[in-house]
Amino acid sequence: MTHFGTIKSYDSGKGSGTIAPEKGGEPLFFGKDDFQQKAAEPKQGQRWGYETRQLDGSKPTATNLRQQEQEKGQKQQQGEEGGKSAARTQAH
Repeated sequence: MTHFGTIKSYDSGKGSGTIAPEKGGEPLFFGKDDFQQKAAEPKQGQRWGYETRQLDGSKPTATNLRQQEQEKGQKQQQGEEGGKSAARTQAH
């Protein structure tokens, strides 16, 4: 089951960080090996999808992390809106 959360911290030197679940609860630990694909390093405040796993009674951790397309979609939408306002300006 995919959960969503916001990157709370990431240390590129250590290759580990924490993600805060959107539905609340304690932040979950993750390591660079927990990324589903080799993507750009996560940045604080970014929204990522993840799954959880719990080994031998330890605390749950985040795994299969993947960056959400939300940011890319927002950038594309802003570009389209910018083009519309430019077209309106030229039309007047």
